[in-house]
Amino acid sequence: MSLSKTLSDHIHHVHFGGNWTVSNLEAVLSDVTVDEALKQVNDLNTIATLTYHINYFVVAQISVLKGNDLKAKDSESFDHPDFPNEESWRSFVSKCLEDGKRLSQLVSTLSDDQLLDSFVDPKYGTYYRNLAGMVEHTHYHLGQISLIKKLIRQ
Repeated sequence: MSLSKTLSDHIHHVHFGGNWTVSNLEAVLSDVTVDEALKQVNDLNTIATLTYHINYFVVAQISVLKGNDLKAKDSESFDHPDFPNEESWRSFVSKCLEDGKRLSQLVSTLSDDQLLDSFVDPKYGTYYRNLAGMVEHTHYHLGQISLIKKLIRQ
């Protein structure tokens, strides 16, 4: 199996399951209501903020893989849109999952050599570093979301 296929699978698994952590965005967010997503617990980020933050970088990577410039800014990565109702929240979660699926598909088309190329600019490291880092980043924040969800429901 190629490295790009393996990496593509990791991206898919963090979004939809099948990884050894037995944790994925689809399952964790499946029963989160808009009220829970927006509920502030102490000074922690909200579930909505963390979900947006995760997906912000997925969308940025999709854009680069489609041949566009990198336009992501860390300073904007926590600025989620309003979610005035349950439908808007559910729609956003669906979009995040679709974006994860799209990124996984795009990564599966890369050659292993492309994974070793510079991601936009050498200062960002390789495509592999950025894509694997996104999986790690997602798992990190997925753990936070899971804990915040438990705190809200206790």
